[in-house]
Amino acid sequence: MKIGVTIHATDKAINPAELAREAEDRGFHSIYLPEHTHIPTSRRTPPPTGEEELPEEYSRSPDPYISLAAAATVTRSIKLGTGIGLPAQHDHITFAKQIATLDVISAGRFVFGIGFGWNYEEMENHGVDVKHRRELVREKVLAMQALWGNDVGEFHGEWVDMAPAWQWPKPLQQPRPPILIGGGAGPKLFSHIAEYADGWMPIGGSGMREALTRLREAMAERGRDPASLRIVPMGVLADEAKLTYYKESGATEAILRLPSASRDKVLPQLDDFARYPGMF
Repeated sequence: MKIGVTIHATDKAINPAELAREAEDRGFHSIYLPEHTHIPTSRRTPPPTGEEELPEEYSRSPDPYISLAAAATVTRSIKLGTGIGLPAQHDHITFAKQIATLDVISAGRFVFGIGFGWNYEEMENHGVDVKHRRELVREKVLAMQALWGNDVGEFHGEWVDMAPAWQWPKPLQQPRPPILIGGGAGPKLFSHIAEYADGWMPIGGSGMREALTRLREAMAERGRDPASLRIVPMGVLADEAKLTYYKESGATEAILRLPSASRDKVLPQLDDFARYPGMF
């Protein structure tokens, strides 16, 4: 099982490119950054963390794709991922080019961790029909895959309609950068993973081992190899027993949570976490 790190990057925290370089130097496999374009002040949607107030870092999130491109220029081997990106809030054509370009710049190191979104106001500001966000994400990602994997890409769905088009560059990773979908276990999520993704980002590990049996069955029903699944728990609190549980349950990678803070606070924590890549 590989070990990576994630941080809720902000304009007040350690620079993501510097963190990526420091993580690579310490032997970590990957770094993941979350995405929020903005946070509406209405706060109608309750915080996903269960806290009464949404932490400040949500409203101070830099663009993860630009941040990862910067990280790519100062690193060689560490995987660079989103955890979690929000395709519903992007134009699928420009987003496809943005991600393909990032994959080229990073020499094929990008990992596309995505979700359906939890902040209703944020999605609504982008014109997203919240009730149909899963269907919208599916069609946008399929349209992007059509552009990535074909000289001429086209897609015709209920929410997305794209006439035949040329678009380069293509991602170095073909037919696409690996796609991981985050969320709670369930038949809808597993159906999405089996159809157009490569793995699952569980949020929390309770019941993960049993759920993986159902996910592997969904993959097999689609004619896909269950052994190819990437299982990547996101935002894990560093603990040897917990990491052992994840490994024994079938996780291929575990992403440790770093504090959203300055380099003086983050780097000592990274040093402490550096014992884990060699353990698993």
